[in-house]
Amino acid sequence: MRNSEHDSGHDAERSTPGTTAPAGGERRDWGWTRTATPIGPLLLAATRRGLAQVVFHADERTSRRALTRLEQYFGGPPVPEIPHLVAATAELAAYFAGELRSFRVPLDWSLTSGFNSRVLHALADGVPYGSVVGYQDLADRVGEPGAARAVGAAMGSNPLPVVVPCHRVVASDGGIGGFGGGLETKRLLLALEGVLPAPLF
Repeated sequence: MRNSEHDSGHDAERSTPGTTAPAGGERRDWGWTRTATPIGPLLLAATRRGLAQVVFHADERTSRRALTRLEQYFGGPPVPEIPHLVAATAELAAYFAGELRSFRVPLDWSLTSGFNSRVLHALADGVPYGSVVGYQDLADRVGEPGAARAVGAAMGSNPLPVVVPCHRVVASDGGIGGFGGGLETKRLLLALEGVLPAPLF
């Protein structure tokens, strides 16, 4: 059950909005790749504008669902040679190796809008590596102090987890809060950044 302290999933069905092509029906070039990480395989999708989506637990079934929705959203099948995918893959490898604290790959924010986009921009711009923020604090930062519950929903709809660090949003009672990629994934990401002690096994 979702509340102000818990966000819902980053699964392929929730994090790719709609099933229609972009406004005006124009096709947009996009591509994808899958990369192995310590938190499991991630599917990365990008346009010529930037990285557009990161999908957790990208096994064959999850990847297939995500790619079908992306193809519908961007108005056609993927194309080769989207350069932002190479940059994103390299930066994620460096991040998981403890060698990168700030992602520089350009982002395509087209899979989010409205309040969710405002909250995610505030998170990306204002909550650096190794720090955390509460749901209420993030609501305050975007000028919506009564919207802590909506902040939780925005985290659940984040199309760019890890890169846009919704794992850094935690509960006000000192708990780590919810996470669409699973609490173990959230713990591992926070441990990587030194917020939590590393798991013993």
